[in-house]
Amino acid sequence: MDSTPAAGENIAVLRKARGIGQTKLARAMGITVSYLSKIETGLRPATPPVVAAAAQAMHVTTARVYGQPFSDPSEQADLLNELRGAVRRHTLPKEDTPPRAVLAESLRAAAQFRADTKYLELLRLLPKLLGQATATALDAGGDSVAWGQVSDLYGCAYAVAHRLAQPDLADMIVSRQQWAAQRTWNPAAEAAAAWNEAGTYQSAGAYDDGLAIVERAISQFESSRSNGPESVVVLGSLHLRGVVLASRHEDKAATEVHLRHAKRLAGQVPNDSLMHNLTFGEGNTALYELAAHIELNQPDKAVQMANPLVGRPPTGLKPNRIGRFYIDLARARLAIKDLEGAEEALKLAFQVSPQMAEIHPMSRSVLRVLFVMHQRSRPELMAMARRTGLAA
Repeated sequence: MDSTPAAGENIAVLRKARGIGQTKLARAMGITVSYLSKIETGLRPATPPVVAAAAQAMHVTTARVYGQPFSDPSEQADLLNELRGAVRRHTLPKEDTPPRAVLAESLRAAAQFRADTKYLELLRLLPKLLGQATATALDAGGDSVAWGQVSDLYGCAYAVAHRLAQPDLADMIVSRQQWAAQRTWNPAAEAAAAWNEAGTYQSAGAYDDGLAIVERAISQFESSRSNGPESVVVLGSLHLRGVVLASRHEDKAATEVHLRHAKRLAGQVPNDSLMHNLTFGEGNTALYELAAHIELNQPDKAVQMANPLVGRPPTGLKPNRIGRFYIDLARARLAIKDLEGAEEALKLAFQVSPQMAEIHPMSRSVLRVLFVMHQRSRPELMAMARRTGLAA
């Protein structure tokens, strides 16, 4: 099995290919040469803001810096091409309209695959299911429920494209989700599409633009005067997206504002709820707050928040959120130089959501640092490095 480089290695390769010295690139990124050198050699992780700064300085996309996370991309490539075809044919589905009960069961399976971070299983299902759901909606004319199903299904497709490092496909999927959401006459569906739209800016490292998308979506949704549990989940989720974008933009004030609103809304739902593929409640809000501490260079606070949750994370959260919690905990522990604790957190991430742990850029970045420092002295670490393709 060939090894697949992580973001730090790719920064070095791209820099050298462009004939840029470390001093020049570090200055353009706003970091020290020593810090850049450690990122390139695997002694420090390549955080999302670092990757965004490197991409901007070298005039490439963040996806180019993150690189291809798959050690065997053949199956993913074939399935992604099928999904591209289905998304491209958004008004010309070639599938027949299935019985409503069959469609409903397939839609439930897709949502479950997404929540369980079973991306390959979801990817195998999506092309045909998108065609079937769209054919159903087109046959039903102005049926808002049918178009809502299409919109939510595009939300599942976005999750796959985002996690499998396909930004061009993610952008196209968001436009299709917005197209379907507009036919639901449901402000919550349009807000859910805006949540993913802001995610495309987040992935590209354009945090200020992403914040503008979030704030516009919040304003539009509030003006719709929607109410009930659905509105709380959607509005709260938009504020959580704002927490991520603001903290990565190192805007502490904006982070605190979005977090304050999210906490207020979280108190209005009894448990973490899942609607329109958005998870919101007190538990998920706490995990976003923990991640914000990391982005704002407060890893000690993140570890302090996380320790009581290790082994017993908030109830009701799906593997996609719990797995991300353990990845963030690994980041925080690495930042305070608790290497064994970081490795233990990654092991938990691999147990809860293996496909996410294998390809998530921050999981791979932390793992690369641990692998460089320990090499073959820790068998379990070596096994994780092989699963991600970081070691042959």
